Amino acid sequence: MTIEKKSKKKLTKAQEALKKDIIGKINRHFGKILEEATPQMIYGACALTVRDRIMEKWAASHKEVKEEGSKKLYYLSFEFLMGRLLATNILNLMQTDDYEAVLEDLGYTLPEVAELENDAGLGNGGLGRLAACFIDSLTTLDLPAYGCTLRYEYGLFRQKIVDGYQTELPDTWLEHGNAWEVARPEEAVKVSFGGEVYSYWEDGRMKVGYNNERTVRAVPYDVPLCGYDSKIVNKLRLWGAQSATEFNMAAFSAGDYSRAIEEKELASVISKVLYPEDNHTEGKELRLKQQYFLVSATLQWILNEFEMRNGDNWAILPDKIVIHINDTHPTMAIPEMMRLLMDEKGLGWDEAWEIVTHVFAYTNHTVMSEALEKWPQDMFRRVVPRLYQILEEMNRRLMEKVEAFYPGDKGKHDWMAIFANGQISMANTCLATVFAVNGVSKLHTDILKADIFKDYYMMDKDRFHAITNGITFRRWIANCNPELTKLIDNTIGKGWLKESDKLAGLAKFAKDADFQTKFDAIKRANKQMVADYIFEHNGIKVDPDSIFDVQCKRLHEYKRQMMNVLHIIAEYNRIINDKGYAESFYPKTYIFGAKAAPGYKRAKLIIKLINSVGELINNDPRVEDKIKVVFVENYGVSIAEKLVTAADVSEQISTAGKEASGTGNMKFMLNGAVTIGTMDGANVEMYEQVGEDNIYIFGLRSEEVDARIKVMGNDEVKQIYATNAALRGALEMLINGTLDPDHNKFMDLYNTLIFGDYGQADTYMVLRDFEDYVRTHEQISRDYQDRKNWIAKQIMNTAMSGFFSSDRTINEYNDKIWHLTPIK
Repeated sequence: MTIEKKSKKKLTKAQEALKKDIIGKINRHFGKILEEATPQMIYGACALTVRDRIMEKWAASHKEVKEEGSKKLYYLSFEFLMGRLLATNILNLMQTDDYEAVLEDLGYTLPEVAELENDAGLGNGGLGRLAACFIDSLTTLDLPAYGCTLRYEYGLFRQKIVDGYQTELPDTWLEHGNAWEVARPEEAVKVSFGGEVYSYWEDGRMKVGYNNERTVRAVPYDVPLCGYDSKIVNKLRLWGAQSATEFNMAAFSAGDYSRAIEEKELASVISKVLYPEDNHTEGKELRLKQQYFLVSATLQWILNEFEMRNGDNWAILPDKIVIHINDTHPTMAIPEMMRLLMDEKGLGWDEAWEIVTHVFAYTNHTVMSEALEKWPQDMFRRVVPRLYQILEEMNRRLMEKVEAFYPGDKGKHDWMAIFANGQISMANTCLATVFAVNGVSKLHTDILKADIFKDYYMMDKDRFHAITNGITFRRWIANCNPELTKLIDNTIGKGWLKESDKLAGLAKFAKDADFQTKFDAIKRANKQMVADYIFEHNGIKVDPDSIFDVQCKRLHEYKRQMMNVLHIIAEYNRIINDKGYAESFYPKTYIFGAKAAPGYKRAKLIIKLINSVGELINNDPRVEDKIKVVFVENYGVSIAEKLVTAADVSEQISTAGKEASGTGNMKFMLNGAVTIGTMDGANVEMYEQVGEDNIYIFGLRSEEVDARIKVMGNDEVKQIYATNAALRGALEMLINGTLDPDHNKFMDLYNTLIFGDYGQADTYMVLRDFEDYVRTHEQISRDYQDRKNWIAKQIMNTAMSGFFSSDRTINEYNDKIWHLTPIK
């Protein structure tokens, strides 16, 4: 990357010291003088100076937490989508002005240098970004907490679009190392898989042993995390897999050559990638091993730390720790804790169970029962045989409780069981154990209590909580939209980054002419920046004065990118065929960003469709100044940081009742985008916060969706197809050769909407909501042209987004579930 050098300003004494420190890092770490340093070296030197400051603070923080004996949270998540850390860490250390000044003196800018950092490949979408926001807020609020996940060598994948199709390439995010991590090989533990379990008596009690197990060494890497102007430093612990022995010489000498290298091969793949494809047995088994590897390593570390400080006083463990399971991926922590307490620490079942049921809490992230994780019993028994035995006993005791509460109701017994129909339910394992369960929005939690978890809810209502998700304002406005941050600071003061409710003070400026001018100028500059990015990366010239309509999120049918693209096709057809409509049409730029799971063929086909529609429209001179369609490649945190600042319209159009919460909606709202969305997930609370005049709600409500799904009828779809000519025309373009000479290319997308899977057409209500969606878009286009009122809507969205701070979310978790004490 080439960085243009800038002019210099006089530095303060502290800034001169920082400059000297950075140059010293270039000399001592890279063996170069400043004039020979590459931009990547400048980034590395800055990161090292920031890390030094964090490490000093970390040492003092660790000592304080230890001396206070505080209760600690361990947040287990398969994903932590951290994004780039340089600028965020500088911001949280309150040193942004100093680094900006020093880098300018050296001929660089902070944003340009920060962009040289690779996004950490530790997550995929909302689940991982939520976990990252949570650990930021926990630290900012001075609550002792550790995030725990795997150190994925290649992350999920790097998305490359080739001929309109998604292609998955390795995400080599560690190619330049990771400046922020600290290896802790002295704290490595061993994790074993497979083998045969046997029992024996010793010292008057039954003990458990293993034969022929495979062992992997789990090595921790700690990433220190500082909060915004916080007293403490928390950490993200990443577990990497290594071979427990470099080479099994005994097995090799005995002629068992495959056994000699088997453990090394297992170690080489177990922390390679996030979510290995699971549409085959090998991939599914690798996922199971990854999950066990994470929880076993983490729990061994937790119990070792506890024992060093408290001896074998296991009864007080719930007073000292709380373990939060983020979605079902880390659920094996529950039987693994039972195993460690019984087999390693010598506790009986009842003693261990009393501890486990007061240590674990669980967050659910889906209302779709088919998405609740299950494992084949045979595979589970083969990979973790001792945990299988423990879950068998858990299930036996669970069924006794269920029978007492729901006597003779076999349907409920099967639905609530850990073991049923040859599968092991991870959700039911959580529900049978944890002391707290929460959904991530009010609507989501209501659905959990009334539907998929209803039977458990009726048994114990007090442990169910609704806690709406949030985002960290430090990254999602202060870091990515500094000019808007400065405008807000200058208007209402600086306290709002930690006390987000103060943002409401902006509301009185929504119609202030001077504030509107400044707000709009910042939005226009951000749109120009994104337009430049699109031209550089996509070769498409877009108009920054057009409406930027953005839908960026994981690609899934329920998120309805399909409805968006059908609307674009219909709009394109109407511009071409209706001269009056074309003359009054206000220009739009539709921006998509999404990754599809490698094995999700239909989602990948939708990506191809978006790109095919874009190719048609972007090359048609008849609509050249009207519509552009852009698919941004390799969507992730750093690209999101650009798009949320530039969006005029935020597409949050999931089928009502399917999205648990969403957090992308909050990021767009905070930066002044106006939402078009269904009454789904956190959109419900957004509507309550911002008011009906400042959000565009359309479509079926969740109860209406449920009613149509239960009827399972297709007559309504046939009627819509017959009567809505615009929709019919858009659908027919999928299969008439306009978008691709192969008429069958998009036939699956056409068929699933018209005829459906397993006889149910339009499962996600794309056709049923289409007309209302189009009507709402037409209203948006009219409203956008009333510039003063539109800018007022944007300002009101920013002003009323304070509720969606992850600081508020974490305070709710702490009040209702964790009960941590801030470090003093």
